[in-house]
Amino acid sequence: MIDKKTIIKNIPYAIEKVAYPKLGKRYSGKVRDWYIRDRLRILIATDRISAFDRVLGFIPFRGAVLNTLSQFWFEKTRDIIANHMIGIIDPNVMLVTECRALPVEVIVRGYITGVTETSLWKKYSEGERTIYGIRFPEGLIKNQKLKKPVITPTTRGTGSSGHDEPITPSEIIKKKLIPLDIWQKIEKTATKLYERGSQICNRAGFILADTKYEFGLDRAGKIILIDEIHTPDSSRLWLKQSYKGLFKKGQEVENYDKEFMRIWFVRNGYMGKGKPPPMPADLIVKIAQRYIDVYEKLSGEKFHFDLTLRPNQRILENLTKLV
Repeated sequence: MIDKKTIIKNIPYAIEKVAYPKLGKRYSGKVRDWYIRDRLRILIATDRISAFDRVLGFIPFRGAVLNTLSQFWFEKTRDIIANHMIGIIDPNVMLVTECRALPVEVIVRGYITGVTETSLWKKYSEGERTIYGIRFPEGLIKNQKLKKPVITPTTRGTGSSGHDEPITPSEIIKKKLIPLDIWQKIEKTATKLYERGSQICNRAGFILADTKYEFGLDRAGKIILIDEIHTPDSSRLWLKQSYKGLFKKGQEVENYDKEFMRIWFVRNGYMGKGKPPPMPADLIVKIAQRYIDVYEKLSGEKFHFDLTLRPNQRILENLTKLV
């Protein structure tokens, strides 16, 4: 585990963006920058951190954790579905196959929880009982395990608000976002991925409460897994050891994911509108430590990081190998 002093020292060097004009046009999402070259996508995991569909700050070492942890999971799930990863050339840089991303994000939820507008608990607590086309019983409690995992899709920010919006499987088919046969394969695959992820997380001491998958079609029209998988960004990870005791007491579970940060912003009066409050150094340290801890427990390896160069300089030097 990288100590607190090292994290604080590296806050000024957290990766905000990576610009390398020799690779052509830079594209940018909430977290990743990327370049497209020779039918490949060069994905760069920055240290930007987002919630409520907004970038809220920068967490040192976070991008490297996301990138290397995704590599770990892609290797662990290749027998379930092919993925877009070719390899990594830097802790923050992954080479992937360029493909056409499908316009729906697939969220598998094993527990009812969350504070965002698309979360089950937020909608349930406001009185909704049919959510994402699924009927939920009365009397559920926040963070309660569901009888079986459910699939709750969202759009990829294509709605009028520009944000991810809930959508039902029947609406996906009706709007012709994804053909029925492909959607049925995706549902089965997402369920298998969640089962595999839950098993590995359980052995590492975590509960995989819910997680997001993104799929695309390669040049041959084959469904492949893209983006990232089972990271603290795309998943809610809870500490298994303390879950039952805290749940019985009606207390918040121990989060090892972005929910820890979301809760801090909500408690400080921010829900995605207006100017967000700046994150204090102590919060940044705690988030960074959680990300690193998750990586080490899941992978079984220590998180090693080259501190002889500033991250941006190291990334740029490694990108020269592609020019």
